[in-house]
Amino acid sequence: MRLLDVGAVLDRERDIRTVDSETETEVLKEHDDKSTSYVIVSHRWGKEVTYKEMTRLHAMNPRKRDDIRERDGYQKIIKSCEQAKKDGYRWLWIDTCCIDKRSSSELSEAINSMYRWYRNSEMCYVYLHDVDEPSFPAKQDFSRFGKSNGWPEWFSRGWTLQELIAPENAQFFNKDWVPIGTKEKLVSKLEDITRIPKLVLSWGEVPRDKLYSRERPCIAQIMSWAADRKTARLEDRAYSLLGLFGVNMPMLYGEGSKAFQRLQLEIIRTSSDHSILAWNRKAQPKLYGSVLARDPSYFRGCHDIKNVDPSRFVEKVKKCIGEGEPVVAADQDELLSFYNSVDSTRLLRWDVTNLGIQVSLPVLSDRYEDYIYEAILPCRDCHGNLITIGLASDGPRSRHTYLPFDVYPTYACPEFRSLYLDCFEEPEEIWDEVPLALRDGDTSSYGFTRCGTFRRTEVAGDTVTFSSQGDTLIVLVYANDDARCRFAVGLGYYLGEHWGCVVCDESSAQQEASSSWADFAKQAYDIMWNAPISKSPDNTKDVHLPQTIFHVEIARESRETVIRIEQCPGCCGEPVATVWARACGVFWSKD
Repeated sequence: MRLLDVGAVLDRERDIRTVDSETETEVLKEHDDKSTSYVIVSHRWGKEVTYKEMTRLHAMNPRKRDDIRERDGYQKIIKSCEQAKKDGYRWLWIDTCCIDKRSSSELSEAINSMYRWYRNSEMCYVYLHDVDEPSFPAKQDFSRFGKSNGWPEWFSRGWTLQELIAPENAQFFNKDWVPIGTKEKLVSKLEDITRIPKLVLSWGEVPRDKLYSRERPCIAQIMSWAADRKTARLEDRAYSLLGLFGVNMPMLYGEGSKAFQRLQLEIIRTSSDHSILAWNRKAQPKLYGSVLARDPSYFRGCHDIKNVDPSRFVEKVKKCIGEGEPVVAADQDELLSFYNSVDSTRLLRWDVTNLGIQVSLPVLSDRYEDYIYEAILPCRDCHGNLITIGLASDGPRSRHTYLPFDVYPTYACPEFRSLYLDCFEEPEEIWDEVPLALRDGDTSSYGFTRCGTFRRTEVAGDTVTFSSQGDTLIVLVYANDDARCRFAVGLGYYLGEHWGCVVCDESSAQQEASSSWADFAKQAYDIMWNAPISKSPDNTKDVHLPQTIFHVEIARESRETVIRIEQCPGCCGEPVATVWARACGVFWSKD
């Protein structure tokens, strides 16, 4: 790796106005990351300094040189070198000028090595350019960090995920390079912000041994950490995750979303973790498609998924069938034959072939339409339920499909079957903007106000607009401070149809309902994103607000979504947990 000589950089800066243009100052030198003690910088890119500019600064004409030295990126280098010298380090690495990005081979090597470079550093300086205070932000603040989920922008970027996890030691700085906390002391806050377990943050790496150990995050969980992060280049959403999964692959800028497909196939070649197939089906824009996710955002809400040890998988399936979920039309002899057929060795084997991904899984077929079925994955959700994926036969391959949870209530006897799962990239479906009129004026008659919205879907006045380039679920929070109650309405667009959901919050009785509405909105979003969608013909969804006299109803009328509040005879006192557990979306046809 190429490192900045801290002393040489600072000496050159001190003497730069008088230095002879013929005198060369070597500020970058090659070193081995395993045997060199160095610090490394993590930051949000702005107007930076390139390798060429950094190495030729001394030879530039004064005007051009001063222009570079006035950049925020150059000052960032100087300040980080000053901090490194103060801390007793001679060498420093920063991705802006330590990589010659004109060389594709050097860039590819750097990207494939970057996780290791951060891991082997003595200290990582995390520079938060948008934090003014002399302390780390104590809570989410959408007024200051509205474009980055209420936290400093550094937490919303794709590359900074590995830069947070990999270093064993990290020091956070505000915009003026004032220290505002260490990774060790902020670990609880960092877990709250990122949902990365403390154990992973403390270890400084993702444990890869013991596939089914309690400490090891599954693939879906790791992907969920990146679900809401952004990168300047689409391909970097995949390339920035290489180190977290311990895989390598060449960089092919211009391949678009195929980069994420390649990443998943590389992971599959080195892993037996079925959770890579357990992404949320609400992210699938089409009825049929690849079993691989198109983007990390498909794993939003998968932070609680766990793998099931193959040795316990059959017992888990047996328990589910015994409890009547799913309903299986088979006698005990047929079920016993199925249980005995599940081979844990075959379950763990994956092969990537020209027909697709070859796997062996238990399959539940509909009694009357056996070309549509569900495959049971050795993974469980936060409630302990086994996760299934909907599949449809397409010649020798099986394609991912949507199966509403109440369409096929009774299955034939399960089979342990070898499958070829479609994993081939298809053109992204681009659909026009879909507006949805919102009528909620009546809520104010009962003292409720709309506090705000969660997620990036556009809301202009009383119109919600969904598009293929934005989120397909938005959450609106309504609160009544006098009654100390609030509720959230989720509006979504999925498979060409609108859907809706409502969730209430009992905890608001202890505080002003409009305070911390963003926290509630985030919780409600997670619930709605993971809730099943009913193919019910009913165009209405309603719920009673616990400990109040209010009843909330959302309904689809013509081209409008109507939110109504009515008074009911009295308080039902139903616990919020019960209400939340029943949160379920209902489809509304377009017209």
